[in-house]
Amino acid sequence: MSAPAYSHLFTRLRVGPLTLRNRVVFSAHLTGYAVEGLPTEQHAAYYAARAKGGAGLIISEEHAVHPGDWPYEKVIAGYRPEVVAGYRYITDAVHTHDVPILAQINHNGGQGSSMYSRRPLWAPSAVPDPLFREVPKALDQREIRTLVDGYARVAEHCVWGGFDGIELQCSHSSLVRSFLAPATNLRTDGYGGSLGNRARFLLEVVAVVREAIGPERALGVRLAGEDLFDGGVRLDEAVEVAALVEADGRVDYINTSIGMATETLHMIEASMAVPRGYALFIPNAIRQRVSLPVVGVGRFKDPHEADRALAEGHCDLIGVVRGQIADPDFAVKALAGEEAAIRTCLACNQECVGRVGLGRWLGCVVNPRAGKESTPLPEPTIRGRRVFVVGGGPAGLKAAATAAQRGHRVTLFERANAVGGQVRTAAVVPGRRELLDLVLDLEAECIRHGVDVRTGTEASAEFVAQGCPDVVVLATGARPQHPRWAGTPGRVVDVRDVLEGRAHPSGTVLVVDELGFHQGTSMAEFAADAGCVVTICTPGMIVGQDLDITLDFEGWNRRAHRKGITQMTDVVPTGCVAVAGDRLAVTLLHHPTGRSTRFVADWVVSSAHQRPEDELWKALSGSGIETHRVGDVLAPRRAHSAIIEGEQVALSL
Repeated sequence: MSAPAYSHLFTRLRVGPLTLRNRVVFSAHLTGYAVEGLPTEQHAAYYAARAKGGAGLIISEEHAVHPGDWPYEKVIAGYRPEVVAGYRYITDAVHTHDVPILAQINHNGGQGSSMYSRRPLWAPSAVPDPLFREVPKALDQREIRTLVDGYARVAEHCVWGGFDGIELQCSHSSLVRSFLAPATNLRTDGYGGSLGNRARFLLEVVAVVREAIGPERALGVRLAGEDLFDGGVRLDEAVEVAALVEADGRVDYINTSIGMATETLHMIEASMAVPRGYALFIPNAIRQRVSLPVVGVGRFKDPHEADRALAEGHCDLIGVVRGQIADPDFAVKALAGEEAAIRTCLACNQECVGRVGLGRWLGCVVNPRAGKESTPLPEPTIRGRRVFVVGGGPAGLKAAATAAQRGHRVTLFERANAVGGQVRTAAVVPGRRELLDLVLDLEAECIRHGVDVRTGTEASAEFVAQGCPDVVVLATGARPQHPRWAGTPGRVVDVRDVLEGRAHPSGTVLVVDELGFHQGTSMAEFAADAGCVVTICTPGMIVGQDLDITLDFEGWNRRAHRKGITQMTDVVPTGCVAVAGDRLAVTLLHHPTGRSTRFVADWVVSSAHQRPEDELWKALSGSGIETHRVGDVLAPRRAHSAIIEGEQVALSL
């Protein structure tokens, strides 16, 4: 295999004692796969899949160095000797594919919670984190020595467990970062004040970890490059810290990061609303100062983008996390010239960042196998069945592609002139256009595996029966419902009516957000961009409350302010009547107080729950044809449910 299109991405690089076969790094990130503080078989299968898929270097999720650092339920307790057996299972699985794997070790400091440990948090100073709002205990000299020894102990466990080296997390959620940042380090002893003093703890940890792992293993430091708030780590000081690390002589590479995991979390794992490569200015600045290899990050979903960043000299290695969660074979496919077959990360953050943030194990909207690598797929019950899939949204496309890949003869019918369903509709909105990659990838997958895709075709019960299928998979989706409170005025429309071109609001627009996700906020922005004066209201305490899970909340609020969108909370629409001049008066009940007000608008756009489009399901009941429902026709939900169910039904055939 060769990759003539990539002049840098697939070249070798020496990193300390390691020689990497390419520049693609599967950087550290939380997975939620630990059980009672110990690594699992799922960890091993997860990392091994990315090693098999061509990554040049894998860095595991963080391992805690002290019992007092238990910031979330499923942290790996690296200080416990019992972890070594699990470590060995992970490293053996990865080494089978001749790929090195490093262990990231960390203490989260004040960026955590005492909920699990029942111990006070430790930090350089008694400064509470803005998210967790818990005042930590300022470390004394004895406790600092205890933590330094803890880093050494965990590094030793990692050596026993077969890791090829250590990465120290000194970035977005780290005790080391809080020593470096002026806002969280108010000390007046040798660990505070000047930058040299604030970097003292980092260099002490570097020294003991290097001693623990010896010269034959790699040691890296992941630095916060820019925290993006006053008093946080700033780029100029980050560059100076990198120079101090290099001058120390014990470190083999520097990894980079942007944002702080609570104050500016939305910039660490940025959503699709943030431009790709947005953080490259950080490794660029550090690389100009140091000669150590530097890892760059910043939402790389395309191997060409990664190669370009290397070619332009921004960094020496590229961290591709979500891109390799979405497709473990990211690197192998690029190397083989099969870029079109790469399953593209959407940066939707729903099943990776969002799920882990809710305390669940990591998954992926576009890759339902993520998080289940250790579970083998079932064999087809009967090969070569004739399968009809009705509906070309995500659920139908996934069912069709998977069924065809497993040897069935599949025909997909879509009544619209293009596949994609509501995902294609949602992608109309600026800032959400990368959603279309989900449709394009699934459509291409269907074609590669021989699915007969027929658009512009309405599939009635009679039509289906005449085709004599062995199995029918219904993915007919859902349709909007007219709100009960809306009465009969014609200018009360659904979000889909606007985005699909059936309605064209103008003037003053009220968006009623009952879903708390992208539908309402996207509509508000869409209308504002079209010149409308927009107000968005919700029964919730905040507009778009679920955007916080996907790290879209901050971006939405900033854009809403910039576009002049007014937000109203804690209100429930109870009625709507036409008033003079074809305008609408909506009665809004402020449910905390019971007071009602009238809001007058030219148009009202509803973002509300939909109704399953299940007429064909009912018509086929009793027909004797094996029939399954997937996605919104079963119950209207989000895209990840559609993808999971599409795959599950195909695997069951």
